[in-house]
Amino acid sequence: MYNKLRSLIFKLDPEFAHNLALKALKINYFPQKKIEFNDSISTKICGKKIPNPIGMAAGFDKNAEVYNELFKLGFGFVEVGTITPKSQFGNSKPRVFRLEEDQALINRLGFNNSGAEKIHSRILSNSPKGLLGINIGPNKESKNRVEDYIICLRKFHDIADYITINISSPNTENLRNFHEENELDLLLNTIQNEKQSIKSKVPIAVKVSPDIKETKIELISDILIKNNIELVIISNTTDKNRDNLININKLEKGGLSGKPLEKMSNQLINKFYKLLKNKIKIIGVGGVDNGKSAFEKIVNGASFIQLYTGMVFQGPAICQKISNELINILKIKGFKNISEAVGTKKST
Repeated sequence: MYNKLRSLIFKLDPEFAHNLALKALKINYFPQKKIEFNDSISTKICGKKIPNPIGMAAGFDKNAEVYNELFKLGFGFVEVGTITPKSQFGNSKPRVFRLEEDQALINRLGFNNSGAEKIHSRILSNSPKGLLGINIGPNKESKNRVEDYIICLRKFHDIADYITINISSPNTENLRNFHEENELDLLLNTIQNEKQSIKSKVPIAVKVSPDIKETKIELISDILIKNNIELVIISNTTDKNRDNLININKLEKGGLSGKPLEKMSNQLINKFYKLLKNKIKIIGVGGVDNGKSAFEKIVNGASFIQLYTGMVFQGPAICQKISNELINILKIKGFKNISEAVGTKKST
């Protein structure tokens, strides 16, 4: 059904089409999938069992409006946000660009969201029916970005299954400075101290950039381990890697997601996996649109995967499709459970 609709949808402005998709989810327009636990793909994230390792990445449900509808589509977990302390419009429009020939998107949204207070109330009034991650970040005009993360941590720690510290969007000026040694260590240390202060046990994830310099990967890994981070999300969108793109929109400013990010993301996952030595679980993101691409993330070292752009191009049945394909791949490869396949890719 989606393939017939896609040509019409792709005639619409991408951000308008996205908002239309949210409205369609709210009225349960798309076929729902009965959530079943299959022994080969069921797993645990932060100690909680989920039916499959496939998550919806942050950015799709920025304001926590449709996470329960996404669970009904079969997602094993959903991450909402990015949420900032105060509401903000984000960057000026147009700010989302579809690169159909490249199976990619470019966005420069800029953390547009309704703000922590309103979104917190929305989640309280709509109890999550699955595992919910909450992605947080600073306001654009903030004079103290570390404090912004702390404000959001205080607000969401008791209703999130995990909280993601987003330090990697290319659309908030200088946000990626948190990849520097002193800035990252201070931020994560402050977050862990605050967790102790408020007696919170919420697991913390850190979402990193795919554009990290080779020399910084080990340093960042060490800081993540030192600060007892439970999850690392690899990776956010890239503001590089445009040379081989075809679509005319390829030079638009913003973060590139989708298939062009896949190889870059997989290589980074593998490097972090070898350094983290299973002390921190990896959520792999970038270019996932079928079982094969999901499995590649797993064998490179990801215990879980997320997608967003893949659903734009493949439609709302993508999670069910990937789940079925993963089950078949694991059977062919001789793995009883997906956890056995994590990090098994042989070095080339």
